Amino acid sequence: MAFFELRGVSKSYGSGSQRTSVLADINLEIREGELLAVVGFSGSGKTTLISLMAGLIEPDAGHVLLDGAEIDGPGPDRGVVFQNYSLLPWLTVHGNVLLAIRHVHAGRPRQEQSELADHYIDMVGLMPARDKYPRALSGGMRQRVSVARGLATDPRVMLLDEPLSALDALTRATLQDEIEQIWRRDRKTAVLITNDVDEAILLADRIVPLRPGPGATLGPSFEVALDRPRDRTAINHDPTYKKIRAQVTQYLMLVGRSHRRAGRRSAPALPDLRPLDLGPPRSRVVR
Repeated sequence: MAFFELRGVSKSYGSGSQRTSVLADINLEIREGELLAVVGFSGSGKTTLISLMAGLIEPDAGHVLLDGAEIDGPGPDRGVVFQNYSLLPWLTVHGNVLLAIRHVHAGRPRQEQSELADHYIDMVGLMPARDKYPRALSGGMRQRVSVARGLATDPRVMLLDEPLSALDALTRATLQDEIEQIWRRDRKTAVLITNDVDEAILLADRIVPLRPGPGATLGPSFEVALDRPRDRTAINHDPTYKKIRAQVTQYLMLVGRSHRRAGRRSAPALPDLRPLDLGPPRSRVVR
C-alpha cells in the first residue's frame, strides 16, 4: 500500500455553465521517504493539487490517503511551505517558528519549545536573524523561515508549493542545496511543486508531469537515477541527467503543443461588439 496516495481525485471550481474542471481523475502513489516533484505549466492546477494534499480544499470526487487514512482537512502530519512565505509580520523569525511548535507541541515546557524553535532556525542558517521581523529579511531569508516553520512541526510529509519561484537565481540555487541537504538528513516524504525541470532533477527521486487543463491529468513517471548528493555543475555532464532532462522536456513540449492546438479548435466565438458612436472628436485649443 502506498504511503501517500491520491485515488481518482477530481476538482472543479464554479457552478452551472461557469463550472471549470481543474483536475480530473488524478491517481498518484508516493513512497515513504520519497521526494517527488510534480512539474507543469503555470495555470495547470499544481497549486490545486498541493492544496488537496494539504487538506486545504476537498476533492469533488476520489480520495486523498495518508498511510491508508482519509485526509479530511489540514493537520500537523503535513507541513506546507507556500510560495508567498505566509509569515506573520508582527512576529520575529523565532516567533513565527515558535507559533507552529506551540500549536503542535502544546504539552511541552515553554523553554523546550523555544529551544526546538532555535534548532530549526539554526538548521536553515538563520540564527543571526533570530530576533528580526520579516520586513527586515530578504526574500530568500523569509523563505528559509517558512521552511523552518514547516519542519518544526515534525510532519510526516512536506509539501513544497513552488517555494523558490519568486527568488533570484543565486538565492534559488542556494536554497535548492539547503532543501536537498535537509531532506537527506531526515528523509521525510516530500512533494515539490515546480515549473523548473532542472530543479526537479536536482532535488527529486521521481518526476511526474501535470498535463495542462481544463481537466488536468498526470503524465508518466520519470525516475531520477542519479546518486546523492548531487552537484549541479557535475550533473550537467552526466549522460543520465541529459537523458532525463530530454525526456521530461520533450514530454512537456508535446503536451503543451497539443493543448494549444486543442485551445485553438475550441476557442469560443467572440461577440459582435461595436464601439459607441461618440460623434466627431472635439477640437482642442492649445494656449
